[in-house]
Amino acid sequence: MKLYGDRNSGNCYKVQLLMSLCDIPHEWIPVDILANETHTPDFLAKNPVGQIPLLELDDGRVLSESNAILHYLAAGTPYWPDDHYHRAQVLQWQGFEQYSHEPYIAVARFIRHYLDLPEEREAEYEAKQAGGYRALDVMEQHLASHPWFVGGQCSIADISLFAYTHVAHQGGFDLAAYPAIRSWIERVESMPGYSRMGT
Repeated sequence: MKLYGDRNSGNCYKVQLLMSLCDIPHEWIPVDILANETHTPDFLAKNPVGQIPLLELDDGRVLSESNAILHYLAAGTPYWPDDHYHRAQVLQWQGFEQYSHEPYIAVARFIRHYLDLPEEREAEYEAKQAGGYRALDVMEQHLASHPWFVGGQCSIADISLFAYTHVAHQGGFDLAAYPAIRSWIERVESMPGYSRMGT
């Protein structure tokens, strides 16, 4: 398999981390989003949306959208629960990640970390802070009484949320007041096969 992505992108890192934890062999194909490499004719032929990550299977079929790729790769592994209710909870938390977490924490990180906080986007960056902290509050409340997000063990729900949460400081979010989140981050980082973002 080939994984097209940017090693500093949280959405790409989700997939990279699961592949590392499950020891899934693959070829990494770097794509520079700031150089518009997702909009070349060759890339758009694979993914007309022009986004990464993109997984190309051995038979040439492709999958886009990070959480869809996680579901495909997690099938048959401990990261995709057997219990139907737990599977629904995974989808619930991944929906939370996509609609209540990523639009604030990931976008703030992109503006500050990737773009170096240009003056014309400062207002947008500041506007992302409240929503990001609301998402962190929800996570903290859950993790205060649960070691993982679903079913008492690490799942792709955790991997989806971990990707941008563990680098939230790069978007201006201070995790000092979130001890349960910090402990959860340490649990993920201590798992066999864990790989850091950017490697």
